[in-house]
Amino acid sequence: MSDNQASLTADGKTIEMPINSGTIGPDVIDIRKLYGQTGMFTYDPGFTSTASCDSAITYIDGDEGVLLHRGYPIGQLAEHSS
Repeated sequence: MSDNQASLTADGKTIEMPINSGTIGPDVIDIRKLYGQTGMFTYDPGFTSTASCDSAITYIDGDEGVLLHRGYPIGQLAEHSS
């Protein structure tokens, strides 16, 4: 997590949202309070720019075909498990 903030101005009202950093991948803007503060939702067809969860042990990048669990590629874990 970081102390960085993102600002959004909508209908003349500016709100601040925290920017969070993960272990791997790009930073994210935490928009959990967006609706409560603006009465608006985000629009992201196909969820191509939306993180659905916060995980300390898993990383997913669908565009690149990456799925890591505790830093290990899922294929490697499946291949070497019983």
